[in-house]
Amino acid sequence: MGVEPILLRRGRGLSPLLLLAVAAAVVWRLSPVYASVSYDRKAVIINGQRRILFSGSIHYPRSTPEVRIPLLQEMWLLAAFLFVSLPEAPIFVPRIVYRSEFCMIFLDLWQYYFGGNYDLVRFVKLVKQAGLYVHLRIGPYVCAEWNFG
Repeated sequence: MGVEPILLRRGRGLSPLLLLAVAAAVVWRLSPVYASVSYDRKAVIINGQRRILFSGSIHYPRSTPEVRIPLLQEMWLLAAFLFVSLPEAPIFVPRIVYRSEFCMIFLDLWQYYFGGNYDLVRFVKLVKQAGLYVHLRIGPYVCAEWNFG
């Protein structure tokens, strides 16, 4: 009995097993207690309870730290108003915003800038303080956001 590799299928996006592993890693890392996370093709199961994830997105590179806390509080209040038991904040990580011209010309090709509005760790900690879960989406770019789509 061997371990089957996680594959990216052409035209189908990421495999459900890879998405589950990423979700489990994020929930485990951000929650104060250990959680059992699985998926049954209908919902995510956290600690034996089926959860449907409702979410709202905040583009943290576009917002200032002063605006982020009220936005996250509004997301939590909206989830509580709608009786959603597991509010989450999907965060996309556009790799292109971390690559300034300075990094591309004067530094190594693989160096990135995570200061100022691009401080991902600080933003994830704010999301946790607001009582939300994180759905971290890592990608090279967001097509509609750059060069008019």
